[in-house]
Amino acid sequence: MAYLWVKWLHILSSTLLFGTGLGIAFYMFVAHLRGDARDIAATARTLVLADACFTAPAVVVQLLSGLWLVQASGIPYSVFWVRWALLLFFVVGACWLPVLWLQVRARRLAQAAADACAPLPPAYHRTMRWWIALGWPGFFGVLAIFWLMVMKPA
Repeated sequence: MAYLWVKWLHILSSTLLFGTGLGIAFYMFVAHLRGDARDIAATARTLVLADACFTAPAVVVQLLSGLWLVQASGIPYSVFWVRWALLLFFVVGACWLPVLWLQVRARRLAQAAADACAPLPPAYHRTMRWWIALGWPGFFGVLAIFWLMVMKPA
């Protein structure tokens, strides 16, 4: 019974992780496209909070529950889909951690521009280019992990 509860928790946290990540990306990108510094700062402030409340805990639950499920089922870590899912998990994390910092930086730059009634500075646009560039491999990495979890290729 414990296996099924942990599997349920693993699936639930993956849903939360993917949904929150996609929602955060959508709202930040839409705010960025609008170009209003106050809107960007307010949106980024909320999204940084959402990452702290939902995304970060889901990442921890994903790793711990996934490792537990592999151990409990007796699957060796050398199995193709397990090895690649873990590798992609860390690649996605390597993209996500800088994105967190970039969101905070974008928020600060947008807030400073809003406070000064000034246009968004070039540093903000560079920050968002990096944010977008790191978001794509993170997104496709998560899709690949989902595929590996469901298909379990040999």
